[in-house]
Amino acid sequence: MTGVERAAILLLSLGENEAAEVLKHMGAKDVQKVGAAMASLTNVSRERADEVMDHFVDELQAQTSLGIGADDYVRRVLVNALGQDKASGVIDRILLGGNSKGLEALKWMETRAVADIVRNEHPQIVAIVLAYLDSDQAADVLGQLPERMRTDVLMRIARLDGIQPSALRELDEIMEKQFTGGSNLKSSSVGGVKVAATILNLMDTQTEQAIIGKIGEADQVLSQQIQDLMFVFDDLLEVDDRSIQTLLREIAGDTLGLALKGADPRVREKMLKNMSKRAAEMLVEDMEAKGPAKVSDVEAAQKEILAAARRLADAGTIVLGGKGDEMV
Repeated sequence: MTGVERAAILLLSLGENEAAEVLKHMGAKDVQKVGAAMASLTNVSRERADEVMDHFVDELQAQTSLGIGADDYVRRVLVNALGQDKASGVIDRILLGGNSKGLEALKWMETRAVADIVRNEHPQIVAIVLAYLDSDQAADVLGQLPERMRTDVLMRIARLDGIQPSALRELDEIMEKQFTGGSNLKSSSVGGVKVAATILNLMDTQTEQAIIGKIGEADQVLSQQIQDLMFVFDDLLEVDDRSIQTLLREIAGDTLGLALKGADPRVREKMLKNMSKRAAEMLVEDMEAKGPAKVSDVEAAQKEILAAARRLADAGTIVLGGKGDEMV
């Protein structure tokens, strides 16, 4: 099970009200992922639910300093009617997006809707909006904008060096007029070369190469700065074994098998050696049984794994080596 699947089972075990309280403290992207997992779960066995609960108790005992008798307390809270349909109210809250407003509300919208909202705005406004979104959502939105806009917008994102809070509030009001809302923004730190690199890294390979090529024609120095911060699949060779093992726990077997079909043999070997012998053998057998795969499918699987790696790195759970991560 991935971490998202464990979280989904845990929340379904809690019941509507308690699960909703937990979701209130999570960001839009995480709520959507967990919510989708909750909606797709079927036929979860009691043994699997107990396994998730035990894992949660272990994690809680390792981290809490409250001394409240975590084991018994958590079991009393979690032992609920798993199997009964109690998720409907929670799913409604997910779809409503917690009454978010202004720029924040964009994080809860479909990427096509966001693209429709910003496509006629000035490229500088589009750049600020995309820099404010989560990188994977921004990459999807950028991919749906007219091709002539993409390079300009990404270069503007890379050159952003923060924005005055008053200007950000004004932009928030502009977005509010396009749909309902308004919000108090707490941070003016948006944009920069790292944000541009992350967004570009999450786009499909063909679009990524086209944009970086056009940026190079306009500003070779900026193009190189962006490329230096991009983390590609082969860079997993530079990641330590403990981090690789953590990453593997977040990746579905089908996704890993597909990604490794087009990987450098050294990356494939590194992944396999950080799995149990039996799991590695099963993965290889599955890859061989499925035969050839489309290059676009392989690249999409690799992008999914890289996105998981960046999420874990941003959370401080793993350390990504290679570009921009020198040790002294």
